[in-house]
Amino acid sequence: MPNKINTCVLGVGLSGLTFHVPFILALHETFNLHSVLERNPRVPGGKVQERFGVSPKVYKSLDDVLADAEIELVVVGTPSDTHYPFAKAALQAGKHVLVDKPVTATAAEAEELGNLAREKNLVVYAFQNRRWEADFFALKRLLQLPPSSPQSLGTLLEFESHHDRYRKNLKGTWKDIPAPANGLTYDLGSHLIDQALVLFGRPDKVTAFIQNSRGIGHPDVDDYFTIHFHYVRSSTRSYPLTAILRAYNLSVRSPQLRYIVRGIKGTYIKYGVDVQADQLSVISLPNAIHETQYGREPEYLHGTLEHIEADDVTVTKSVWPSEDAGAYTDLFRNLAAAIREGAEPEVKWSEATAVIEMIELAYESSKQGVTLDVPK
Repeated sequence: MPNKINTCVLGVGLSGLTFHVPFILALHETFNLHSVLERNPRVPGGKVQERFGVSPKVYKSLDDVLADAEIELVVVGTPSDTHYPFAKAALQAGKHVLVDKPVTATAAEAEELGNLAREKNLVVYAFQNRRWEADFFALKRLLQLPPSSPQSLGTLLEFESHHDRYRKNLKGTWKDIPAPANGLTYDLGSHLIDQALVLFGRPDKVTAFIQNSRGIGHPDVDDYFTIHFHYVRSSTRSYPLTAILRAYNLSVRSPQLRYIVRGIKGTYIKYGVDVQADQLSVISLPNAIHETQYGREPEYLHGTLEHIEADDVTVTKSVWPSEDAGAYTDLFRNLAAAIREGAEPEVKWSEATAVIEMIELAYESSKQGVTLDVPK
């Protein structure tokens, strides 16, 4: 792609160094890591130089970033409560924006960013990278099977999606602070909700249970959620469907449960999380992203199927492999195509806004202790 996209990454903590900088560097034919925002660098190229051996410009203030006319794309990987003001400032300065989840604290803020981007003919893109994970690819492939396939689950009855872990203590980061868009529901719920909306669309009703279950840290910073999306029976849905989205910080299991999907003909069960995050946390050469084993799920984590036979008694078991490797790289390729070629973003901003809308409804449902209707 001609005219590399000059990119500035705001924040070089876990998000910047693990999920953004490696891809900007690996896709060097498309992007140029022009600069980063880092308040207190220890060397001229900051943390990027220390880890990857390259030396982008290092800015110490957002104003300096926005004043640089060479920068075309700003990646917002800073604490969650800064996502909205930083993204808004970047758009107002004429920059395209890739913003980490959660994109904002409120749906109204997300709508404002979308409107601003349209007015200025800019791209604002939500970093919903978990759409490009091996287990999600495998799940979509399974759900797309025709009903005549012997491996089809049939009409779905219940979908359960987890992101559990065992973590007794606080990590002592900004995520522990009661601030807008903080808490586990905003953090991991953004991913689980996005995947459910991609698969099934907007639910009819929402019931949620959200709390600080461990009783540590600030009580307003939740560390547990169970969210039920209710899809009622309709002319296009012969059975009601419930999507259960859950994250729990005191789950003793290895590997952790990822999916349980129940249909009238069978059940799919999947354990373990995508391998890309672990791989990205240890690579020192970004080109490792292009190696064959990058994003490739080990066979022991492949999902299993159980099907009922024609006698309605016999159950057969089989493996449903994760054939496609995870590919966060494709998010960045699509982002570049949207900026340079006007391609359709695979993560539409309206979808990112809907995620925040569902999070707000979930908090309200939990607060009131009721099931809420979802506006059409």
